[in-house]
Amino acid sequence: MTAIQALSMVAWLGWLVCAIFIYIHAFQRSVGTGFMVLCIPCYIFYYAFSQFEHPRKGLIVGGLFAAFGLYVVLSSIGFIGAGNAFTTH
Repeated sequence: MTAIQALSMVAWLGWLVCAIFIYIHAFQRSVGTGFMVLCIPCYIFYYAFSQFEHPRKGLIVGGLFAAFGLYVVLSSIGFIGAGNAFTTH
């Protein structure tokens, strides 16, 4: 595992921690809303802005977006770097 892949895993864990707060809130609101947040891609981002209420909403939603963006970038870099390891010149 490279350093980029390890940082990507840390970013994913950061996203997961923020997402758990949102999942808990959504399931407490109703089971249907919780399943929508859990199963529909990108609905968690809509729900985080429109219906999520928490004293630290800004920190949680900001962490959700920042960690997701960081994960996507680092995973892409790690994937491209891993592909270069198998090529011969």
